[in-house]
Amino acid sequence: MFLVTGATGGIGRRVVRLLREQETPVRAFVRLTSDYGQLEHRKAEIFIGDLRHEKDIQKACQGVQYIISAHGSDGDALALDYRANIELIDHAKAVGVQHFVFISVLGAERGYEDAPTFKAKRAVEQYLQVSGLNYTILRPAGLSSNLLPLAERFRETRTYLLIGDHKNRTSIVSTDDLARITVSSVTTPAAQNQILPVGGPEILQRQDIPRILGRIFNQEPIIINPPLFLVDGVRSAVGLLNSQAQKALGTFRTLLANEFFCTPDEISHLESIFNFKLEPLESFLRRYLAV
Repeated sequence: MFLVTGATGGIGRRVVRLLREQETPVRAFVRLTSDYGQLEHRKAEIFIGDLRHEKDIQKACQGVQYIISAHGSDGDALALDYRANIELIDHAKAVGVQHFVFISVLGAERGYEDAPTFKAKRAVEQYLQVSGLNYTILRPAGLSSNLLPLAERFRETRTYLLIGDHKNRTSIVSTDDLARITVSSVTTPAAQNQILPVGGPEILQRQDIPRILGRIFNQEPIIINPPLFLVDGVRSAVGLLNSQAQKALGTFRTLLANEFFCTPDEISHLESIFNFKLEPLESFLRRYLAV
C-alpha cells in the first residue's frame, strides 16, 4: 500500500494515476474541500484529513509500506512543508515503512534565508537522511504543469508576464516524467538513499517560454517584463496586513530572482538511472493544449 500526500495536486494526481494503472493499492490523502472524484474513479482509497493534524497523519500511515510526500505548502511552510513532513517521517518509522519518497525543490541546499519553503524542505531532507528510513529525495526544477494556466491566458491574449531577469536559466521538468520517476524510485536500486536533481532535458532562458508558446499557437508573443523591485513593493505592502503572506512572497521572489536548472550531466545521470528520455517542455505543452 502506498500513501500519497498532495494526491489532488499536479504531482500527486499523476502519481496516483500511475500506481493505479499498475493496479497497486493507493491511499490518497486529501482534504475534504478538494476535488478527489477522479481518484475515486481510479479506485484509490480516499483518506480525508488535514496534514496540520498529527492524528490524521498517524491514521493515514497505518498499514502502509511506501510513502510519497508530494503536498505543497498552501502558503504555510511551517505547518505543511516542515511539521507535516517531520510527522510523516516519524510515523513512517513507527509502522516500518519500506521507502519514503520526498518531493523537495531544486536549490533547497543553497540557504535562501528569505524563502520559507526552501528552508523547510532542506530541514526535512536532513531529518529524513538520518531517520534510518530508506529514502529518495527528488529536487525538481519548475513544473511544466504550472505553465498550463499561463499558456491558456496566452492563447486568449498573446501576453506573457515575465517578472525580473528574462535571461535567468531554468530546466522545467515534465510533471508526467516527475511522477514516473517518483513511482520508480521505490524499486530502482540506484535511487535508494539518494538526492536527485530533476529537470527537463533543455536549459532554457525564461524568455524562451513565451517564444515556445508563440510557436505552439502561431502568434507573436507580447512579453510584459516588469522589474523585480515591484515584487518587493508588493511584499512590503502585504506585510502591513499579513505577515504570513509576506513570508510566502519571499519564496516567490526567490524563485523569480535566481536560476534553477540541472546540468547536462545531471540530466544524463537521471535518464540512465530511470532508463527513459525526459520530455522537452514544448512537447508537454503541445500534448496538454491539444495543439
